[in-house]
Amino acid sequence: MTGSGRGVRVSGGALAITIAVMLAGCAGNTGNGSGDPGPQALSAGETCQGIRGNLNKLDKEGVPSLVERQNSGQKLPAAQKAKADLYNQLLDKYLGARCHV
Repeated sequence: MTGSGRGVRVSGGALAITIAVMLAGCAGNTGNGSGDPGPQALSAGETCQGIRGNLNKLDKEGVPSLVERQNSGQKLPAAQKAKADLYNQLLDKYLGARCHV
């Protein structure tokens, strides 16, 4: 029983170290020259909620699977490629503006 207890402590310790390193990395990315440009401004009239709504609509249409196919190197018909590209653009805006935070 002693052996399994040590395993739990080691795993817990490894988890604690991993979390500490991740938090330190996040704390260091404040947009002050550490490689993180900070949140990007949305264009006039754009909102996080509006972008999220468009992403949800595209999710329901199955566009993420098109994005996966495109990312794996498969050719898509023009209409599907346009939807996949739009999804990627919206996701870049959503994440860049830090709407997910």
